[in-house]
Amino acid sequence: MERPQIPCACTIAGSDSGGGAGIQADLKTFSALGVWGCTVITAVTSQNTRAVLSSLTVDTHTLTCQMDAVFQDFAISAVKTGMLPDAKTIETVAENLPRAVSLVVDPVMIATSGKRLASREGVSALCERLIPRAALVTPNIPELCVLTKRETITTVEEMTAAGRELLAMGAKAVLIKGGHLTTETSPDVFLCSTEQMVLDGPRYPYEVHGSGCALAAAITAYLVRGEMLPEACRQGKAFVSDAIRDAVPACSGRRMVNPGGMVPGMFVHKR
Repeated sequence: MERPQIPCACTIAGSDSGGGAGIQADLKTFSALGVWGCTVITAVTSQNTRAVLSSLTVDTHTLTCQMDAVFQDFAISAVKTGMLPDAKTIETVAENLPRAVSLVVDPVMIATSGKRLASREGVSALCERLIPRAALVTPNIPELCVLTKRETITTVEEMTAAGRELLAMGAKAVLIKGGHLTTETSPDVFLCSTEQMVLDGPRYPYEVHGSGCALAAAITAYLVRGEMLPEACRQGKAFVSDAIRDAVPACSGRRMVNPGGMVPGMFVHKR
């Protein structure tokens, strides 16, 4: 008997050796939501929750081969991009990305530790080549400031105004993450040409590595499962709020997002 096909998504992003963000967080999120995850690795980073020690950008030939491999053999209906370190990487992704897929752009620019992960030329290429093709862009407030050339954004109203500038660049929709606000809760703002809503959620008293990656990956997973974009954003927000609540501490005490709520001993194999 033929089994039903598993919905399939692809993440185009950097590898995080600590497992808390990037490709690793995306795959954990896809798996937790019942989606098969394909990967295109753009950079190999040596990092943990405290610092990025080094970063090696994947050459464009290898990048192209990875994209050819996954899109030739898997029924991928949605793609999420994360760390795209330079303009050449972005150009290569744009040239090889099938037009039919729904594109979720997470404009990763700065690691939680403060290390810059994207060149200034890369930011320009992102605005010109990928944001106009995006079904959704998911910046946090520092990323939104870079994309819209603003010095500060401190309110939901300012988030909304800046988000409309991304819509003017061609994005179909924007979800602005409000984790950097100083409010009691953590409001995200969803915008498209026909709808605007605030998705509020709890604010936890600790910083979490990888939460933005998990949110964009969760939304991508819900899209391939057939949800419309506003509902995918609602469910993605709820999913990542739980993943932040259940965040796993590293030895340093800093925490990593925990997609699916993995707990100690849950996968112990007993003979």
